[in-house]
Amino acid sequence: MSTRSTLPTGQIVFDPRGSVTADTVLLAPRLESLRGLRVGILDNSKWNASNLLRRVATALDGQTAPAAITYYTKDSFSRVAPDALLDRIASENDAVVTAIGD
Repeated sequence: MSTRSTLPTGQIVFDPRGSVTADTVLLAPRLESLRGLRVGILDNSKWNASNLLRRVATALDGQTAPAAITYYTKDSFSRVAPDALLDRIASENDAVVTAIGD
């Protein structure tokens, strides 16, 4: 919420700084290894994200020996992934990697 003040000249100035309150969310436990696990790669559809994620997938495949690497793509980087896509990714994978590639 912004605060409002009036300058001696009569101009109204809004201070856009506010406060954000958010619940604390615990992080998922870190996996010890990806060996033998199914890894999903979620591309947000930005050009550089695809390049970055393909390189990450190649490195993971060479270093950690996952059982499978599956690619998924959001329709648009500016929209939240549909619940159906998120549910599919969750059911088909043990771990997921995503990134923003600007």
